[in-house]
Amino acid sequence: MLQCHGYQVKKNLVTADTSSTDSITLQLRLRRVSAKDELVPGDILFLPVNIQESSVTEKTKKFGNKNEIDFLRDLEIYKDRAIIVLNKPPGMPVQGGVGIKNSIDILAPMFENGSSEVPRLVHRLDRDCSGVLVLGRTQFSASLMHAIFREKTADALGDGTQQVLQRKYVALVIGRPRHPKGLLSAPLAKVVLQDGRSERLTVCAGSNTASVQDALTEYRVIESFPQGYTWLELFPRTGRKHQLRVHCAEVLGTPIVGDYKYGRQAHQNWMPLPMPQTIDKEMLKKRKLPFGLTLGGGSVAEQQPQLHLHCKQMILPDISAAMQQLRSSDADHDFSDLEKLSFVAPLPLHMQLSWKILLSVGK
Repeated sequence: MLQCHGYQVKKNLVTADTSSTDSITLQLRLRRVSAKDELVPGDILFLPVNIQESSVTEKTKKFGNKNEIDFLRDLEIYKDRAIIVLNKPPGMPVQGGVGIKNSIDILAPMFENGSSEVPRLVHRLDRDCSGVLVLGRTQFSASLMHAIFREKTADALGDGTQQVLQRKYVALVIGRPRHPKGLLSAPLAKVVLQDGRSERLTVCAGSNTASVQDALTEYRVIESFPQGYTWLELFPRTGRKHQLRVHCAEVLGTPIVGDYKYGRQAHQNWMPLPMPQTIDKEMLKKRKLPFGLTLGGGSVAEQQPQLHLHCKQMILPDISAAMQQLRSSDADHDFSDLEKLSFVAPLPLHMQLSWKILLSVGK
C-alpha cells in the first residue's frame, strides 16, 4: 500500500516516476495526476505548498487580516445554513494547486465564524471567469450539491425535460454567430500540446476516445455591434471544463474577448476601441484589492482585455429544504418539486466598461 506521509492523494497533485536517479530525467517525468490515475510503489508525490502547510494555514488564517475578511464577506450574495453564494471576482482561482497561495477553497474558513466545518467547493469557475459560485457549508450540503450538478448533466444528455439546475452566462465575443440563437452539441476531448505537458480541450467529432465528453450549450444573441463584437447569453446544459470557451471559439467561430487560450489567433491583431469622453473617470481608476487582485482596466479599450465571461445567474433547488426532506424520509428524492432559489451577480467592472464603450462608439 502506497504511503503518502498522512496526506490524501488529491486531484492535481504532482507525481514523478523515480525509476531513474538522474535529476534531469526526473524533472522531465514530472506530471500532474488526476483522481483516476493509479499510483504504484516507488512513485513520489510532490504536494503543493498550500497543502503541505495546511496546519500552519489553519492557525494563521483564522484567517487573515480584517481587510481580507471584509473583502471576502462582501462577495457574498446569499447565505443560509446549507450554502454560501458568492460573486467570484475575475482573477481569483477557485481551487488551490501548485504555485497558488490564495484561492476560494484555501480561503474558505474566512467565510465562517466559529463553525466546526469549512465551506466546500461544489463546482468550478475558471480563474479569469467571474460570477455566481456556490459553496456547501457542510459535508452533507456539499454532497447534495454534487448530486444536483451530476443530475443536471444526466438530464441534459437524456430527454432534457427536467432542468433541476440552470445557469446563465454573459459573454462578449469577437464576431457574430450565423444564427441569433441555437443549441450547440459538440463533444469535447483533451489534447496534449507540443511541449508534452500543457493540454487544452477541443471539439472532437468522433466518440471512440474514452476521454471524449458530450457537451451541450444553448446560446442567444443579446446585441451585435458594427465594430465586430457581440454580447451573448450562454446556457450550459452540461458542465464540462472550458465548455463555453471552446464552443464559442470552435463551434460558433466567435472566441470570447480576453480568451487567449482558445481565441489566440483572433487576438493577434487586436485593436483597442477608443475610450469615449462620456465614461465616468471614476470607473477608469485602477485600485489594488486584497489577495493581489486589481479593480479597473481590462475592457475593450485596453491593449490586453480581461476574459469577458461571467456567470450572471444560477437557479437551483432550496438546498436547506432538500436536506430536511432527505433527513425525514427514506423515499427517493425529487429535486424538481422543491422551491427554486435564483441568484444574480452583477457584471464585473471591465465588462460594464466594455458595454458602455460599445454603446457609445456604436452611436
